[in-house]
Amino acid sequence: MRYKSLLQIIFVVSCFLFTTIGFACSTDDQSQNANECFEDPDLPLVEKSVSADSDLSGVSIDLVTYDAFLPPEGAFETFSAETGIQVNLLQSADTGTMVSQSVLTSGDPVADVMFGIDNTFLCRGLTNDIFHPYIPSTIEQLSSELLLDPYHRVTPVDYGDICVNYWIDKVGEEPSTITQLTSSEYFGEFVTQNPETSAPGMGFLLATIAYFGEDGWQDFWADLRENDIVIQSGWTESYYGDFVAGEGGDRTIVTSYLTSPIAEFIYAPEPLQTPPTAVIADSCFRSIEFVGILRGTDQPTASAMLVDFLTSTYFQELLPETNFVLPANSEAVLPDAFRDFLPTDIEPARLPPEEIDASRDQWTEQWTQIVLR
Repeated sequence: MRYKSLLQIIFVVSCFLFTTIGFACSTDDQSQNANECFEDPDLPLVEKSVSADSDLSGVSIDLVTYDAFLPPEGAFETFSAETGIQVNLLQSADTGTMVSQSVLTSGDPVADVMFGIDNTFLCRGLTNDIFHPYIPSTIEQLSSELLLDPYHRVTPVDYGDICVNYWIDKVGEEPSTITQLTSSEYFGEFVTQNPETSAPGMGFLLATIAYFGEDGWQDFWADLRENDIVIQSGWTESYYGDFVAGEGGDRTIVTSYLTSPIAEFIYAPEPLQTPPTAVIADSCFRSIEFVGILRGTDQPTASAMLVDFLTSTYFQELLPETNFVLPANSEAVLPDAFRDFLPTDIEPARLPPEEIDASRDQWTEQWTQIVLR
């Protein structure tokens, strides 16, 4: 049971939680906002005003994140010891709620820094001017492909891939492509999540849209329905309910994460030589999380120092084994299990944040009509 609880925490944390709370009331509004996503915000850069004589002891700042985030043990205490700055963690229900609340308070934020806005919600935050531009001291260390905003309103802090997983010894012939999921050989074997209520569910939907195109993904999902797919509301219900990893589960294929096999290996009740699960390489969707200084903070220097810390090699090297995400800092060294077992042949699907923002409601409505009705 300890193993199950640990794995649940890890995967819920690594999940970039999805909710469909929105402010654009029409597709036209969404399209207009999407076009404005990466326009010049005409805002000044935050500048750190720290001198050798600066004393930030007693300064307190608030970091808002989603409620499943696990702060690495001792990390913020280390930051406080080094800077004198106290970090208060404010945890919102999920990423969508966090972003929506920040939109409502844009310019007069309830926190100073946000951790965890991802590429599926990025344009919603950017078009509503919730962030102040800042170029961190670590900018040269960050992977260039993760730097999506040319105006530095957000900084990449971690990334991960949502992928279809299967249990190697129980699936029969190992599937090598998502097109096989509709074949009779895998009838009744696949469980996934509702994209309207689940981050991995949304990620897999986006992966199929990228793979099959605007005119092909609907037929794929109709075929999955005919192949007795099961849809659950969230990751926990699918992974520990229907998937064979859980007690009583009998489905051998599930939507989860690229790092799920590594977690299965690390937290196995008995030592293993290799992970018991694997991923279908062409099923993956790249998800990127960002950190940003909220516009209107009254502690810009302390907030900038926290962004520097969150993207430092020290903090970045703590993320994989606490949150099972991958560091945005290219100089961060991965733990042994990640270096040994993280697949290197994955080319995850990507969709532009502005396209996701403009089309998300339309896509999920179509999905619901095809799969649930």
